[in-house]
Amino acid sequence: MLYFWMKWVFLGPVLRLFFRPEVEGGENIPADGGALLASNHLAVADSFFLPLMLSRRVTFPAKLEYFTQPGVKGKLKKWFFTGMGQIPIDRSGGAAAQAALDTGIRLLREGHLLGIYPEGTRSPDGRLYKGKTGLARMVLESRVPVIPVAMFGTDKANPIGSKMWRPHKIRIRIGKPLDFSRYEGLAGDRFVERSITDEIMYALMELSGQEYVDIYAAKAKEMLAEEQNGKPAALPTQRTTTSRDADRIPETEAG
Repeated sequence: MLYFWMKWVFLGPVLRLFFRPEVEGGENIPADGGALLASNHLAVADSFFLPLMLSRRVTFPAKLEYFTQPGVKGKLKKWFFTGMGQIPIDRSGGAAAQAALDTGIRLLREGHLLGIYPEGTRSPDGRLYKGKTGLARMVLESRVPVIPVAMFGTDKANPIGSKMWRPHKIRIRIGKPLDFSRYEGLAGDRFVERSITDEIMYALMELSGQEYVDIYAAKAKEMLAEEQNGKPAALPTQRTTTSRDADRIPETEAG
């Protein structure tokens, strides 16, 4: 019920009034059945505008901290995110990482529309970064199509570090579904999972027009922080973590 009231009565009308969102390619969203929406990630606002503009309900995994913060503020956050259909995931690695993937697979098999940010976190500079392979595992296990989604303008409406949103035109471009049934039975093959992920990121690059950078966004943030602190930036590597499972988690937090 909260999802309905926020979308159509309270939050939705306000967002439509001040940001005039438009969507292109809405016909590419299936009327029913499971599908994975793979979107670029420019701002926290992405998770508000994409569900607003689709007729079907979209579920986004959200970091566990949103549901476990103590106090009144924490309870309000948990109530809001739960009511909006968000599901908590523990991104601490190992068994937690696998549990997060299993949750995504279960939701897709149950016919949900699942939103994922393959980059794992917001782009620090508006460019498109290397995708994590967890979404490929979910696609192979659940056997659902992947629908690329490009967000435009959310980084202007909700710049990194801003406490208040600024009125700005928002556009959403939805691409044609990507079918990976040719890889059926190959879940767990890291070469196949990386190939699928790279194909999805290429589709996002074409759809969004963003420059692609072949390192993880989290690594780019570390390098940017080092530069701001007057330290020489470390050379990028192909992996930003030693955890095999952490590399797979297509995190959806807006940090």
